[in-house]
Amino acid sequence: MNKIATFAVVGLSLAACTQAQQNAYSWSQPAGAQIDNGTFGNATMSNMIAHTNPTSATAHLANRFASEVNSMVNFPFNSTALDNTARASLRQQATWIRQFPEMRFKVFGHTDLVGSTAYNRSLGLRRAQAVVLYLASQGISRSRLEAVVSFGEEQPIIVTQGRERRNRRTVTEVTGFVRSGPPLNGKYAAVIHRDYVQGAGSQQEVTEATGASE
Repeated sequence: MNKIATFAVVGLSLAACTQAQQNAYSWSQPAGAQIDNGTFGNATMSNMIAHTNPTSATAHLANRFASEVNSMVNFPFNSTALDNTARASLRQQATWIRQFPEMRFKVFGHTDLVGSTAYNRSLGLRRAQAVVLYLASQGISRSRLEAVVSFGEEQPIIVTQGRERRNRRTVTEVTGFVRSGPPLNGKYAAVIHRDYVQGAGSQQEVTEATGASE
């Protein structure tokens, strides 16, 4: 047998072994294991984490929130006004928050470095309070939202003594469960379905009551 024929036989043998290993793997693993790319089954995983380790569940949901929505909104100079872009981000946040009625959230306010430290801490807190009020107007219970003492000018994204819009911001974060103990009671899907239905009704009531057209 020449070298070319030998290499061909070896190649076919290796391919057959690889296929055999894949077949053996597929028969020995749970159904769907080979196609779970990290999103399939996440609902079950979240529920399991919540029951076995609430601290890890909080961290897991905090990471999800930060990756799935824009958790930060920006402000005009020396202002707590929410522009259209900020309100759009907060509506996105509210939609996510409504899916997890057992979770609490905090809003942290920031400023740029213009002005005194005392004034900027007060301004940052007022910005956080403005965000909490807007989220509440979207049907989120105030008992689940907290505007905390702001970081003021202490944590700039861009280090500059001048005006910088990216530093004038609030950041919303998942901070824990509304109550202690297993919060979802083994009924993750029921919680999500319930809150989608209730959230849609609440949003309609808010819109009708305020006459909002956003």
